[in-house]
Amino acid sequence: MNRLSPAETAAIDLIHQQPMLAQVEDWAAINSGTRNLAGMAAIAANLADAFSALPGQIDMVEAEPAESVGSDGIVSPLDHGRHLHLTVRPDAPVQMLFTGHMDTVYPIDHPFQKLTFRDDGTVNGPGVADMKGGLSLMLAALKAVEASPLRERIGYEVVINSDEETGSFSSANLLARSARGKLAALTYEPALPDGTLAGARGGTGNFSIVVRGRSAHAGRNPEEGRNAIVAAADIALRLAAARGPRLAVNPARIEGGGPNNVVPDLAILRVNFRPATLDEITRARAHIDSAVAMVAAEHDVQIEVHGGFNRPPKPIDAGAAKLFELVKSSGADLGLDIAWKHSGGVCDGNNIAACGVPVVDTMGARGGAIHSADEFLIIDSLTERAALSALTIMRIAERGLS
Repeated sequence: MNRLSPAETAAIDLIHQQPMLAQVEDWAAINSGTRNLAGMAAIAANLADAFSALPGQIDMVEAEPAESVGSDGIVSPLDHGRHLHLTVRPDAPVQMLFTGHMDTVYPIDHPFQKLTFRDDGTVNGPGVADMKGGLSLMLAALKAVEASPLRERIGYEVVINSDEETGSFSSANLLARSARGKLAALTYEPALPDGTLAGARGGTGNFSIVVRGRSAHAGRNPEEGRNAIVAAADIALRLAAARGPRLAVNPARIEGGGPNNVVPDLAILRVNFRPATLDEITRARAHIDSAVAMVAAEHDVQIEVHGGFNRPPKPIDAGAAKLFELVKSSGADLGLDIAWKHSGGVCDGNNIAACGVPVVDTMGARGGAIHSADEFLIIDSLTERAALSALTIMRIAERGLS
């Protein structure tokens, strides 16, 4: 380690005393698939207890309304767990935001439920990298900051939401409110196994397009029917034609239909867009509107479009570049070579950047194979990345992003 002040050295020494691995074991043992509301309540209670070690006010915020389009084309409310929100020293001169998520992609009936410690210094388990390891090291870093002489200079909010893995629809407004007035933000998605961070990110939009036609006998009077499956397929082809170097389009599924001798009167097209820029969102929306209007007229069907672009693209602007450079220089003083690269994935960092707040969103543990039964956490990276966070936060508290 190089060029560390006595206060920074003391903070890092404190991090090595934190029970991060034990917390990861405890939290990963609780199934917190987004739709497992009992599991979400259990993990939320555990996190609230752990984060109560920090000063400030913890609130469990009710999820805002969200909806889902079923395979029958009916729109239904979608329940989520509560979100953890902590506020510390809101009047301090420097204000930051720290975010993470408590949900995972593994539902209660998924076979991947147990932890396995491996000889290579990793632990395999559900959510260990994404992101229960990140939550543990975030807490360790903030504890170290609270024990430092710089603590009175920095105030912050912590948001740990319950629906990040499904798009943060019920927590988007909480994230936006918490981002207001912040100098910078850190989000604790996992870094790559070699420590590389995500830099710029594209955006994403998910749509469920419900097509209602008219049923008829497929042999006796098919001309009286209006085939919803054919119309949905036509929309899919028209939308796919909009793809380009800066806009990925993925018609992912068509649901509906029935017996072979019946003209189907219902189809639901699920489609994902990945725009690289805000201009591409505008272009995609125009293409959706055009495709829907043309298909409705040509096939004589009724069409409803549900969904939207819930995560805007996240470019590296001047503020984000300064924050990345500060993380890089802090890493260098810890003997870490910090690099970043463009990512096709999305996260709450997209939402935060859209609020005009510089954010580094992969400050979590090093790990890999996330969203699969091979997910792993590199155990030594817990203290390594907690130290990186603590040093970054203390330097922002001391001198901002200059």
